[in-house]
Amino acid sequence: MNTPIGFSIVGTGMIAEFHAQAIAQIPEARLISAYSRGPEKCREFAAKLGCKAAASIEELIADPEVQAVCITTPSGAHAEAAVPLLLAGKAVLCEKPMEVTDEAVKSIINASKTGGGLLAGVFQNRLGNAARLMKTAVEAGRFGRLSLCSAYIKWWRSDEYYTSSGWKGTWKLDGGGALMNQGIHAVDLLTWLVGLPKRVGAFSATLAHPMMETEDTLSATLQFPNGSLGVIEASTSSYPGSDLRIELIGNKGSATMVNDKITRWEFAETQPGDDEVLRNELAGKIGGGTADPKAISVEGHRRLIEDLALAIRDKRAPMIPGEEAERAVALILACYESARTGRIVELS
Repeated sequence: MNTPIGFSIVGTGMIAEFHAQAIAQIPEARLISAYSRGPEKCREFAAKLGCKAAASIEELIADPEVQAVCITTPSGAHAEAAVPLLLAGKAVLCEKPMEVTDEAVKSIINASKTGGGLLAGVFQNRLGNAARLMKTAVEAGRFGRLSLCSAYIKWWRSDEYYTSSGWKGTWKLDGGGALMNQGIHAVDLLTWLVGLPKRVGAFSATLAHPMMETEDTLSATLQFPNGSLGVIEASTSSYPGSDLRIELIGNKGSATMVNDKITRWEFAETQPGDDEVLRNELAGKIGGGTADPKAISVEGHRRLIEDLALAIRDKRAPMIPGEEAERAVALILACYESARTGRIVELS
């Protein structure tokens, strides 16, 4: 058998545990080490997982056993770790968002091109059966001319969620609030399905969590290059929380997905298998996090880490390359600019 790909995890917070669980489930991968800027927490994390506690990024770069690294630090610190690793030729699986500024995102992508390390983004919601059915229907033209393409992420987070760390809900390290941290999954799904809008107008507010620097509520109106319109509604102020929802509507069909289930599937021209779609027999493996960030399945991370391990072995691109992970950040930053300036923002 081929030797499993050696992984390290940079960052030892909540989401790092999901990456560790995923690696443990994959025969093609094994956990070599972990690194965190807090040495004691890093040692505790590594001891619990039975791996080495690295003392620095430089140690990971020098370790020949480490071929890939999962970046699970606060969002605004992703580039700090990802850039030197990619320049050294290590593969990187970067948690969402890839970074919190356009410049930082581009620095990560450029480091991948310069150093040759594979770069993959974490957008596990794409992997659900419902998302794939929607993507296939769009590509087949089943909606006809799309008229409304919208994303809704009306979630709930408690005050304790924001006060439990020094970075959540801050501009510097979280890069935003409800839209950048939680809503990005739905934003990525929308842009993956129908592409980037060309114009955005948005309003934002902090309504339920006054301790936040950033927004807990945002509403945006979108105009796409083909003329279709849409909205994004994102919040962590919506108790008790509603599941992530994507709606696509056109002149020949309408469909809605809620988390990993299809709840509406109506087309002017029916096809074999349409009746089976609403049974959702393959649904429910991806999604969650509506009211509890820990209430997500490890399955999405398992598939992404397995894919990166196989991509390294087979010398191919990963399922979600870094360039694709850039789009969601671009749209979110445009929403923030519009909310800040009161102007319609054009996306290139």
